Amino acid sequence: MSAPSRRPEIRRRRTRNEKIVQLRKRLTAAKTDADRDRLTAKLHKFSVGSPGQALLK
Repeated sequence: MSAPSRRPEIRRRRTRNEKIVQLRKRLTAAKTDADRDRLTAKLHKFSVGSPGQALLK
């Protein structure tokens, strides 16, 4: 694969990783159970798209 054809894939991967980091930070800072459940659901949605990678510890 040439570099130009991989750019969109690399950008998607980086953006996705940044969003996962942001969601994990928000999950640790969540005060209420409703917030935790909502953020856990979002992280679970990401983990469905990436089998083999546990996003929640």
